[in-house]
Amino acid sequence: HTYTYTYTHVGAMPMKALDPRHPPKTGELLFDCNFECGNYGKVVYISEGEYDVFIRPDTENTRHRLWFYFRVKNACEGQVVLFNVVNFSKTKSLYRDGMSPVVRSESRQKWERIPSKSVFYYRSPRHKMNYVMSFLFQFDQADEIYSFAYCYPYSYSDLQRYLLALEMRQMSFFSRDLLTRTVQGRRLDLLTIHDAEGVQEGRRPKQKKLVVVTARVHPGESPASFICQGLIDFLVSDDPVARALRREVVFKIIPMLNPDGVFLGNYRCSSFGFDLNRHWLVATPWSHPPIYAVKNMLVELNEDPAYSLDFYIDIHAHSTSMNGFMYCNIHDDIQKAEKELQFLRQFDANAKEFSLQNSRFCADPTKAGTGRRALGDYLDPTPQCFTLEVSFFGVSDGLAQRVARPFTEDTYRSLGESLGRTFADNYKVKSKMQK
Repeated sequence: HTYTYTYTHVGAMPMKALDPRHPPKTGELLFDCNFECGNYGKVVYISEGEYDVFIRPDTENTRHRLWFYFRVKNACEGQVVLFNVVNFSKTKSLYRDGMSPVVRSESRQKWERIPSKSVFYYRSPRHKMNYVMSFLFQFDQADEIYSFAYCYPYSYSDLQRYLLALEMRQMSFFSRDLLTRTVQGRRLDLLTIHDAEGVQEGRRPKQKKLVVVTARVHPGESPASFICQGLIDFLVSDDPVARALRREVVFKIIPMLNPDGVFLGNYRCSSFGFDLNRHWLVATPWSHPPIYAVKNMLVELNEDPAYSLDFYIDIHAHSTSMNGFMYCNIHDDIQKAEKELQFLRQFDANAKEFSLQNSRFCADPTKAGTGRRALGDYLDPTPQCFTLEVSFFGVSDGLAQRVARPFTEDTYRSLGESLGRTFADNYKVKSKMQK
């Protein structure tokens, strides 16, 4: 017989388990997504060895179904289960190339990728020939709770704990401000990293060089948060290059542009169902408060004669491409295009996870409302505007597109550090250190 586990507003409970006359026996799994970033919509019990998992769409938007994150308990020791994730909204997927979900339990404290040999992506006759991602998993402990996710989770609370730890270090060159609050009342944090005290009085420039970085406008793109954290970790470190860089440049970083979507377990949208990265041209304080606030901040900084806004970089993750790479705007100004290409070359030299070859100059009309495109047109011609994308999966060899290694939380953070070192190269920090 078949049992259906249904989604509620904040989680999911097995219908069978709610009937005290028929408590589940050991081996009949109990599913839950009643926690931050959790997402599944329905689970269908096929047998003790197989379950169909349906992803809940983004809130107020039925188009997007990719991110999943759920917990399972009540397994038997040694039980082997086939999980079928059956309703992705995208058919093209890195699962075709060997990507696998991640798992964590009490006995495995760090997230691990499930072995790719246990993951299958195929058209399923039982599911009307729709694409299904199935993965086999053997439960090694009977009394543990197991978590499964599309990629390494990074929650709003994770960010708040990280920022609080930075604040407690009381670094003179670091500040944290509340830029605005979201529709649901969560913080939109603005970090400023700059060592004004370390600049000698006679060497202070007339204009402060300014770099603005944002991340996580799409809530399911959790790798963006690890990259952003890696950048911040480098900028506040005792590395001599980092110390010199923060004397040279003002960094303003918004590490999570869509806290509500992240908290709710959405893949792409805000709590209102808006893809915020398509609303930079029409942002309103009521519907899109994070975008409205950041856009106004950027316009003010761009018009402030005390600053030279040099870079705007928005960090994302990509569900169908390998490596890290940049989307760049197309320019009539050849000198500006060459400057941007030079930055990409420097990044390519610093980061083995980044691919200059995969980077693209793009003027797709469907992306006119993105941060990169809108701000590239809205601000004066000086700022270089990029979208930094990174694969949900891994790094390829660049030729046959074979996977050299999957990304981990640490390698995502390493890419963020490499971005910081690329800024140092761009501003010729090392040569100034030697003078």
